[in-house]
Amino acid sequence: MVDDASQLMERVRARDPQAFEAIYDRFSRLVYGVALRVVGDHAAAQDVTQAVFLTLWNAPRSYREGNLTAWLVRVARNRALDTVRSRAAHPQVELSETMPEADGLEDTVLARLDSDAVRRALNRLSETERSLIELGFFDGLTHQELARRTGAPLGTVKTRIRSALRKLRASLEGTTA
Repeated sequence: MVDDASQLMERVRARDPQAFEAIYDRFSRLVYGVALRVVGDHAAAQDVTQAVFLTLWNAPRSYREGNLTAWLVRVARNRALDTVRSRAAHPQVELSETMPEADGLEDTVLARLDSDAVRRALNRLSETERSLIELGFFDGLTHQELARRTGAPLGTVKTRIRSALRKLRASLEGTTA
């Protein structure tokens, strides 16, 4: 029997490890895909994915109600942006690019599989809406930065983003449940 997300979350709140595993199995590749798109690095994306699911397990009440998929994606995006900002503030020495990356191809393929639904949903948006979502969501631009970049008034940018997010949610709720 397949539980829906809200039933699984109730079980996670009751500290049921099987429910947590079911959520992880169902959403980890999507979370990883979002993180990878933002941070651009497999190891950092894995760290973000782990942090998101640790948050879910350690503080399950932080997810209240609504669309679990959207909540996980938002937490992953915010965590990934924090990682990017932290790197900019605290640069570290990088390892040589010649070092082999274990399972890099598999991770990339799995991330792309789960991101197909998101990509299809994004493609259903108008070019203006899609651009605002991609710049704001994946590049981390604020509403003010988007308004400056596009030359549109701040209120218009906010309205377009809100409208686009509603369309994305409706589209994703139809493909993920």
